[in-house]
Amino acid sequence: MRGKLLPLAGLYLVQGLPYGLQSGLLPVLLRAGGLSLTRVGLTKVLYAPWLFKLVWAPLVGTRGSPRAWLTLSTAALGLVCGLLAALPPAEGGQAELPVTVAGLLLLLNLGAAVQDVALDTLAMQLLEPAELGPGNTVQVVAYKLGSVLAGGGLLALVPTLSWPQLFLLLAATYWLAAALAWATPALQQLPSPQPSELPPHTLHLLQDLLAVPGTLWTAGFVLTYKLGEQGASSLFPLLLLDRRPLCPGAGAVEQCGRRGLLHCWLVPGWGPDVWTPLLPLLRSVLQFRLGALACQTTLLFCLDTPWARLDPGTVLRGAVLLSLCLQHFLGGLVTTATFTLMMCCSQLAHSALQATHYSLLATLELLGKLLMGTLAGALADSLGLHLCFSLFLALSAIPILHLSLAPRALA
Repeated sequence: MRGKLLPLAGLYLVQGLPYGLQSGLLPVLLRAGGLSLTRVGLTKVLYAPWLFKLVWAPLVGTRGSPRAWLTLSTAALGLVCGLLAALPPAEGGQAELPVTVAGLLLLLNLGAAVQDVALDTLAMQLLEPAELGPGNTVQVVAYKLGSVLAGGGLLALVPTLSWPQLFLLLAATYWLAAALAWATPALQQLPSPQPSELPPHTLHLLQDLLAVPGTLWTAGFVLTYKLGEQGASSLFPLLLLDRRPLCPGAGAVEQCGRRGLLHCWLVPGWGPDVWTPLLPLLRSVLQFRLGALACQTTLLFCLDTPWARLDPGTVLRGAVLLSLCLQHFLGGLVTTATFTLMMCCSQLAHSALQATHYSLLATLELLGKLLMGTLAGALADSLGLHLCFSLFLALSAIPILHLSLAPRALA
């Protein structure tokens, strides 16, 4: 199994770099530059290519080798980073994101979305049912680690490395990953789909996808399970930034909690024949997550009092950092279990439909997170922080109720 998981870990780590760049680095810099929470949230539209994975998922799943798609898309990401390195950095004090940089970041997301489909297709073909638990743990942990390195890691390197050096480093990382994808023996052994194995083309593709057992329930769950968490995690670090001066390590306040995701190895291995332990565990972790978000909301209310201070060594500062770690740790457990659920459900589909089916679920999962991440700033500006975080609490209770409606095929 190690020969499968190690290359998957390296590739998923690289896949997390664009997310960390745009969720960890850009929001802190733009907020420090004076942008409103609403305008910072609107930068999430750069993730738009991820919502259209269904367009190319059938091609990746049925045309050519997924390994070739993975190699080419990863190499293309290195090329985009090389172009970003060639651009002059933004002028000092400029809060707006330059149009050329925004366009290249959009291309970066396009390449990463194609890479995601190819890598998930390879993972479904490569992993046996008993290996799905460890495989999805590696997927989530490596992806989040890549996000941390590209977010807090880049912020820490900003005083040392110039803009071109940072993106040349990313470009070299992508090209090394492309070589890994092409040369890994475990990935070379996977056969390409044969034309005779492909189902006939039909205008009822969506109907075929929804007919896979458990799809409708799983789609509803992945669309809603991150709404409250995503809203809170998008705003809370920026609110902390408003209450302290920006320094080279300030971005680490947001990223330190994500390091708790490295403990996702605690999640046991699941296969499609053991749905029963998965759903009760999901319920328990979701309940703990709701409690952690309630504590974080209470801390937010405390921050608005006149006596609140976030100076080093204060109890309130320690409680805030602990709440971030706990919230992201529990979020990582929920994500790992949910991705296992998605992959198990997709493996019930015809082999030629698996990539498209998984992309459908992954698109809905991203849509829920992207929707709340984009609107969180506007909700805070319009409703006020107290009412906004109360809404996040209510949204975090929805997936717990949804689990009680699980169909017999999954429960």
